[in-house]
Amino acid sequence: MGERRKPELLAPAGDMERLRMAVLYGADAVYLAGESFGMRSFAGNFSPEELPRAVEFAHAHGVRVHAAINTMPRNEEVEALPAWLELLNDAGVDALIAADLGTFTLAGKYAPRCERHVSTQVSIANHAAARAWYELGAKRVILARELSLEEIREIRAKTPPELEIEAFVHGAMCVSYSGRCLLSNYMTGRDSNRGACAQPCRYQYYLMEEKRPGEYFPVFEDNKGTYIMNSRDMCMIDHVDDLIDVGLSSLKIEGRAKSAYYAAIVTGAYRHVIDDVWAGRPIDPVWRNEVEKVSHRHYATGFYYGPPGQYYENARYIREWQVVALVTECDGTGLATLTLRNKFAAGDTLEVVGPDMKPFSFEAADIEDAEGQPVTEPKTPQMLLRVRLPRPVPAWSILRIERDLSAKS
Repeated sequence: MGERRKPELLAPAGDMERLRMAVLYGADAVYLAGESFGMRSFAGNFSPEELPRAVEFAHAHGVRVHAAINTMPRNEEVEALPAWLELLNDAGVDALIAADLGTFTLAGKYAPRCERHVSTQVSIANHAAARAWYELGAKRVILARELSLEEIREIRAKTPPELEIEAFVHGAMCVSYSGRCLLSNYMTGRDSNRGACAQPCRYQYYLMEEKRPGEYFPVFEDNKGTYIMNSRDMCMIDHVDDLIDVGLSSLKIEGRAKSAYYAAIVTGAYRHVIDDVWAGRPIDPVWRNEVEKVSHRHYATGFYYGPPGQYYENARYIREWQVVALVTECDGTGLATLTLRNKFAAGDTLEVVGPDMKPFSFEAADIEDAEGQPVTEPKTPQMLLRVRLPRPVPAWSILRIERDLSAKS
């Protein structure tokens, strides 16, 4: 298989705030999209004016930028591709993620400075396909999510060592093969393969008999309902050593449409675990616990150790922590200036987590507004506050509270 190498940690960046969090919390690279040709049209994304600033910020922190152009464009859209590719090229983007062969070919012509990566939407599931894309000019392939570790090991062994191999290791999984679902288009007119999936797999369904319109019958596998389209979230943080061992070049976190809090916490957790595994240190369990503190469905290991099987509980999200504030600055005594995101009160027990910093708890006290007036229960979003923390923390640290906001069945 060749020399064992430390993999890149690739984090999602749906907008500038999420990019900043991913970068500061430890990503080696981020992936984003512009306002066109990306598979997450509701992620926020980056305007032509924002893209160069995003690239500049990432590069200033030694972080690479990968831009997704992984929709399947129609004829009229292809006409706009060269100008968009030139813009990405001139903005300094490091790599382009393509799924369409025409887009991939145009990228080689109009964005010659950018590496070309082949999207998971192409469903690369064998070494012959991976090699074929390499021979067409791909620097990296992003494998189908349905592969086992042993299949990945074989792909790595039977492809040129210069070809990088990336795989998703954390985040949402789709009930359709590599995201090729027609339900969203059929039911809502929003095409999943053009970045607008309405996630109808998570709807609750009833059965209606053709000759009895208006009579709805529940569909049961047991007393909780049916699970035919149920899906868990992937989490491989306990198995980073196995991911390195099969030769993956890049470990990718799903979630461009998820929050800045998610981008920060999941990136930070994987950053520390990868570093610990690579250095041969025991893994601190605090980082495994961190991925439980973001909104998620029940975790599973995807297809890495075989088919994940059907999940017989529910598809509801677990959400047991809420962000209450972000630190904008903090002096050497621990006096922090915050921007409020959700309400909290004096006397609440809060937790602080920050870039390259383990979480710690403290009791909120002596809260002041921007004018120095005492506040007992700040409620106005984005208001400035001052709170004394037990010790100094970096800017962009997060204050959160344990608060169960999980959807109820």
